[in-house]
Amino acid sequence: MPTRRHALLASATLPALPVASATSITTPASNWPAPAEIEKRVAEARATEIAFAAAFAARDVAGFRRFLAPDTIWMGKEPLHGPDAVMAAWNTWLTSPTPPFSWAPDLVLVLPSGDLARTSGPVHDASGKLINRFQSTWRRKAAGGWEVVFDFGTAAG
Repeated sequence: MPTRRHALLASATLPALPVASATSITTPASNWPAPAEIEKRVAEARATEIAFAAAFAARDVAGFRRFLAPDTIWMGKEPLHGPDAVMAAWNTWLTSPTPPFSWAPDLVLVLPSGDLARTSGPVHDASGKLINRFQSTWRRKAAGGWEVVFDFGTAAG
């Protein structure tokens, strides 16, 4: 069991840890996309999130699944690993006659490398009441297009 002494010893070693310089974090790699390309990828990621939500709203089970990365992880009551686990957990929601909720992005960010995107936005129940916020991480595929690698919800407030 950790004691106060352990905590003090651990904190005393923190100054010895290597620290990345600001230039190593902010200097873009020479092979990173130009700002205009990043803007294009932000628009692509936004359109992909909207299409993903539209597949859910249209009850397009196969279309919904196509957005899932082979190594996707979704957080719910417990982590769901892979498309099969996500599809099994979401089956009732995906096959109900009408969608029980909807979502749309109000924030889209893309890393300067252009390879990862973060989307977030409100989730509304069928009556339009705000119930949650979604948080998704998208990875750009080598051939273009995006696949969701992480997904979770957070409190709406």
